[in-house]
Amino acid sequence: MPSISVSDASLRDVAADVLVLPLLPGADGAPSTVPDSPEISEAIAGLDASAARGDVHRIPSYGLAAASSLLLVGLGEEDLSAAGTEDLRLAFGAATRALSGVASAAIALPGGTAEQQAAALEGAALGAYAFAAHKTGTGASAPKNALGAVTLLSRDGSATAAAERAAVLSEIVDITRDLVNTPPNLLYPAEFARRAEELVADLPLTVTVLDETQLAEGGYGGIVGVGQGSTRQPRLVRVEYAPSGARSSVALVGKGITFDTGGISLKPAAGMDDMTSDMTGAATVLAATVGAAKLGLDVKVTTFLALAENMPGAGAQRPGDVVTMRNGKTVEVLNTDAEGRMVMADALVDAVADEPDLVMDVATLTGAAVVALGKRTAAVMGTESARDLVMEASKLSGEPFWPLPFPSELRADLTGRVADLRNIGDRPGGALSAGIFLAEFVGTTQWAHLDIAGPGFASAPLGYMGKGATGMSVRTVLQVLEERAADAGK
Repeated sequence: MPSISVSDASLRDVAADVLVLPLLPGADGAPSTVPDSPEISEAIAGLDASAARGDVHRIPSYGLAAASSLLLVGLGEEDLSAAGTEDLRLAFGAATRALSGVASAAIALPGGTAEQQAAALEGAALGAYAFAAHKTGTGASAPKNALGAVTLLSRDGSATAAAERAAVLSEIVDITRDLVNTPPNLLYPAEFARRAEELVADLPLTVTVLDETQLAEGGYGGIVGVGQGSTRQPRLVRVEYAPSGARSSVALVGKGITFDTGGISLKPAAGMDDMTSDMTGAATVLAATVGAAKLGLDVKVTTFLALAENMPGAGAQRPGDVVTMRNGKTVEVLNTDAEGRMVMADALVDAVADEPDLVMDVATLTGAAVVALGKRTAAVMGTESARDLVMEASKLSGEPFWPLPFPSELRADLTGRVADLRNIGDRPGGALSAGIFLAEFVGTTQWAHLDIAGPGFASAPLGYMGKGATGMSVRTVLQVLEERAADAGK
């Protein structure tokens, strides 16, 4: 993550390698302009620079700034006041993504409100990311690191607090991205558990790890069953943040399939390499818990990482097997590629046993959610009040979610022939029936299910998100935790 700071220096005097400025399209075909900066606008008038949203142009500074170059990023709006906070995050994120290999950049939003400046800084911090851990080369062929430092030019009194929060957000989103981008031969269940312990070592968090023997003895049939086809055994990790006197409690559950072949119900080869990302939910809730601790939120957070590798080894479970889950319910495993709901169900049983005020689970659960909502929008289901909490938080975070229902008629499709439940319903409404399956393990607890199968891992860059792991939903989960902490203090 980049270092984040605030400076009251002028555009001309700021010490940085690059100065990033917004670009607004001119009215009626007039040249694009930089708001409240007539001297710079005049200097670039002949460049015919597009100010379409996310377009970037890096040019010499022409002596107009101490920085050696300017990077102009289009906002797509003729008036800065019309630019929404997510528009600004995406634009300034695109700008800093384009600055890989640069040591430092200053960003400015002349004429912008405090809220707009905070959003621009947040986007810039999120965009300054690169995963080059496994690339080699020297000199000109060396991999480029992400932009190293971002300075917000502002004289607003709230800018320092905005910078501190942006630093935490970029850190926890980068935790998620790093975990998800790590190749599956290097991040398997036991290693994920070890990294979780390492990440929280200096924070007021406690970690408990159940290994394969403890899982079997504890009746975690879903997790054990999914993991039994791999030589790399499953784990269940519990991470607890319990500040003294907290008056609200939230449980988080994350799907952590470190690689998903589909098991005996083998996936097609095309695209299977993306299944390194099937542990995004676990990475997300771990990172959000780290964020809660770093922000010192007055809310108890108990987080469960359900970790397994779904492989078709000689010991793998078969379609038709029956397993007994953590709560004693039996499930017919009709499709071993519907494994996420199995590990999540066991973890949800433990999550609700603590009697939290709210449970949220995050998972790259179903391809059906991608079919319904596309690659950039996540689904949220669950009890109505919890679902609404997530939707309101997502509006503040800028992450796109859409609420989906639980049609009662789909429950009948999950009734087992020889067991209590089957792990798949009919093809129509697949994302919904997966959520309805999970609901069987939640009881009456307020609960939200976040299916991020589409936006968790990207095939093309957008704004502050590059290819690969996006970290989408981390900020929304943390926003919910912040709001729970604030509400409990009233």
